[in-house]
Formats: sequence, C-alpha cells, structure tokens
Amino acid sequence: MKIATKIEITEIKNLFIKNYANAVTELNYKNLYELIIAVMLSAQCTDKRVNIITPALFKKYTSVQTLAKADLDDVKEIIKSCSFFNNKAKNLIKMANTVIQNFGGEIPLNEKDLITLAGVGQKTAHVVMIEYAGANLMAVDTHVFRVAHRLGLSSAKTATKTEEELTKKFKTDLHILHQAMVLFGRYICKAINPKCETDCFLKEYCKTKKSFKVG
Repeated sequence: MKIATKIEITEIKNLFIKNYANAVTELNYKNLYELIIAVMLSAQCTDKRVNIITPALFKKYTSVQTLAKADLDDVKEIIKSCSFFNNKAKNLIKMANTVIQNFGGEIPLNEKDLITLAGVGQKTAHVVMIEYAGANLMAVDTHVFRVAHRLGLSSAKTATKTEEELTKKFKTDLHILHQAMVLFGRYICKAINPKCETDCFLKEYCKTKKSFKVG
C-alpha cells in the first residue's frame, strides 16, 4: 500500500478541517461527569446505543458521589443493552470511587490521572480531553484506523501506533482531525459500501478500499 506524501498529508488535513471545522462528538452529555461515562460506555458500542442508555443512568446517578454508592446490579440493569455491560458497570462504580478517594470528587482532565481510573485507557482519556478541553491529541477508534489506512496516513498494525503516526504527521489541530476522521469513517468512508462516488471529498487521495480492522 502506498503511503501519503507530505503534500498529500497537508491537503488531506486541510480538507478535513474545511469539512469538519465545528465537528463534535455525537455522544450526548451535559458535563464532564456525563462525558466520561458516555465515552467509557462507547467502547465497542455505537454512540447511538449509548445515547439511548445514558438518560436513565444520568437521571438516577447525577454525580460521582451518587454513582460511587450505586448498586452494581441496578447499574447493570440500566446499561444491559450495551456491549460488555457487566464489566462496564463495575468500572463505572470503581471509577466514581477513585475520583472521590484520589481527586476530591473532581474528575481530572489530564492523561496521567485519567488513565488511573477503572475502565479508562489512553484512548478514552484522549477522547474526553479532546472533546471537553479541545486538547491537541489524537484518539484512534475503528473509524479513524480504517480512514488512516485507506488514505495512506498509516501502515501501523495497532491503534496506538496509528495514533503516534497521525500525531507526528498532522502535528496541529488534532482535536478537529480526530472528530473529522470519526465522522468521515462513520458516514462516508464506511467499512462496507463506502460512499466513494457520491460523497467522498478525498477520493483522489484514497490508496485502497480494503477494510482495515484494528490489530
């Protein structure tokens, strides 16, 4: 597979920014507490599904303090239509308790502290910081991974390495580019039946229609 040239990278970057300048996550949330929960639930689950689940969860558990004391079976029941709901329910309660014990009840907004929370890995930490603080970071989900490889922006086998390559190549405006690549991958550069002929503004930079899966 061909790798994008420096000129192509610049042009791809500019087109993403032009088309998705105001893009934000499709997860519904009102504050940092709701955002971190929504992002945690969205791992291997669609944003659409998460948005169906979270209103009841947020209504019953309105803060870190109430979630920390939540009944595990009750949380499981509320989020049971989400993938890996057993694990996620445990992690949500553990996360809330750690925030109270280690951070005075305030969810931290830096990567080092965020990744100490149950259920929060580097990708979740980055997504939260990108969305809430406009941090110059990249996060790689299945959509970003596929788009990066189809456009020749990365040949890495893992999400972490792909993130490193994209960060190095794009350097700035990473928060916009992350959201852009997610939405572009979700609605245009889809895994099956990508809209190459009708909707794609990056057709001339495409290297392959192969559907890449995160290693």
